[in-house]
Amino acid sequence: MNSSTDPRAKFIALYPALAQVQPSLAELGAALAPMQVPAGAVLFSENAPCQGFPLVLEGEVKVSRSSGDGRALELYRVVPGELCLVSSACLFRTQPMSAHGMTTKASTLLLIPAEVFRRWLETPAFRNEVLGLFAERMADLTSLVDAVAFHKLDQRLAAALLGHGQLLAVSHQTLADELGTVREMVTRLLRRFEREGWVSLGREQIQIVNGPALRALAATLGAAA
Repeated sequence: MNSSTDPRAKFIALYPALAQVQPSLAELGAALAPMQVPAGAVLFSENAPCQGFPLVLEGEVKVSRSSGDGRALELYRVVPGELCLVSSACLFRTQPMSAHGMTTKASTLLLIPAEVFRRWLETPAFRNEVLGLFAERMADLTSLVDAVAFHKLDQRLAAALLGHGQLLAVSHQTLADELGTVREMVTRLLRRFEREGWVSLGREQIQIVNGPALRALAATLGAAA
């Protein structure tokens, strides 16, 4: 099969360690056919058994953790060439999933069965890649914990509004989900920003009126730690 059309070749290009694993992708054949998943599909849920280890060929997966009151905090996103920390941790310890994953756009995935994943870990290159993932993701999660625990919500909201142009088509609920808080808190802060003349609020849109003021508030993130 031509390598330009063979999905296995694309996966190996994104995840070079797969060239050394046993059993190989070629040996597994049709048992590991890529899946086409629409945007908004739930790939795994909190407290559910792990169904396998996802590899992303195209698209993106958002991994979040929910609270008892319905709030959600985004932990990280998995794009082509990256690995899912929650899935690997679940398979390492044979425990339920500690977060949920959802596609943010139409995606192409390969779901590696648990028994195959464990056999692949016997390959040093693949094992090192997975352990390297833990180090990278832990650094990301440490930064997230720092932001949630030590930075004020108004500072984080100001930072979230920047870098997307003058007009943001986003709901208060979406911002609340990204910041790990409730919609009412975001709405209250946005109205304060509007009173200050920093933003103008519309129906599911926010216009940046005074970018320098928002940047000045967001710049205090580092000083607040």
